[in-house]
Amino acid sequence: MERGLASYAAQTGQSRGRRHFESEPTGGRSEYQRDRDRVIHSTAFRRLEYKTQVFVNHEGDLYRTRLTHSLEVGQVGRAIARQLGLDEDLVEAISLAHDLGHTPFGHAGQDALNACMAEYGGFEHNIQSLRVVDVLEMRYGDFPGLNLTFETREGILKHCSRNRAEKLGDVGERFLKGEQPSLEAQITNLADEIAYNNHDIDDGLRAGLLNLDALVEETMFGPIYREVAQRYPTASRTVLRHEAGRRLINLLITDLVEHTSSRISAAGIQSPADVRQCSEPLAAHSPDRVRAIRSLKSFLMQNLYRHPQVHRQAEKAKRTVRQIFELLFTDPQLLPRKQQGFLREHPGDLRRRARVVADYIAGMTDRFAIAEHERLFNPRSGA
Repeated sequence: MERGLASYAAQTGQSRGRRHFESEPTGGRSEYQRDRDRVIHSTAFRRLEYKTQVFVNHEGDLYRTRLTHSLEVGQVGRAIARQLGLDEDLVEAISLAHDLGHTPFGHAGQDALNACMAEYGGFEHNIQSLRVVDVLEMRYGDFPGLNLTFETREGILKHCSRNRAEKLGDVGERFLKGEQPSLEAQITNLADEIAYNNHDIDDGLRAGLLNLDALVEETMFGPIYREVAQRYPTASRTVLRHEAGRRLINLLITDLVEHTSSRISAAGIQSPADVRQCSEPLAAHSPDRVRAIRSLKSFLMQNLYRHPQVHRQAEKAKRTVRQIFELLFTDPQLLPRKQQGFLREHPGDLRRRARVVADYIAGMTDRFAIAEHERLFNPRSGA
């Protein structure tokens, strides 16, 4: 067992390894630390700075992006991992990589691209994230992709249909066998939820799209905010919002750690193998907290994600993605030369053409997608 880790933590010395053999020295880093470093230095990771979380990138400089979201997931995930005795580096690697395959314009962009790809295998961002680290990143002479460990790649693939799992090799096996991923992967998934619920509240209030009084009255944010307001009666609403937000994160982390610890103990978990053989994930919030989180998410869905202003931007985003896809698929000579090269050996393979176009669009930032749409459809725009 590695020093300081629980017996059920992922052990870097027992990793199932990488897809391609590497003989170079590790430089004193663990395998999961190497994964994290490779993700940070990737092109796809840098692009996350200009990809939407909820608000389109040009709407304001202070709203979260996919990059800041990924960093927040990593921070929350490491805090949870430390308390449970799990491998923090693996959690961070998964956290920083989990959104690498996201399209521009957030979920609106993904929905549009998935619809465009309906006849050609569909599009799902966490499968695309795996495709980015396995195939699309080109940084090494000996292999395509980033050649990450099995455990990091498995954590990136949060969910997957049986049909798709059959085509994904080793990382798809658990969906076919009904097994669970590592505890590190499980808590990263929940850290993702904790992070986006909190920062969507913050961004929604900052943008004036969420009504603070309604949020306090109807969700788990209310008791926390009232306590903060009573403690700091002269503080501004901005300070109160931030104080309540950090307490909400702490509340959720504490609940998750305590309930997960109880489940691990009750199930008699002693090893990573025991974790995998469970019929359901071990990492979980308490039942009361689950109900409160569901209520909060329902409030955000009705009042933020379906807000007319957000909906208008989402529809514009979908139209932008759809029109770019349709034009490039119909006339692939409009693609950059690099992407045209991927089609040269199989010019009549429509499924391959669709995937190349989808890869190209998924790699765009919000700004680039808007500019590309302008170049393709506005006769006054330069080539």
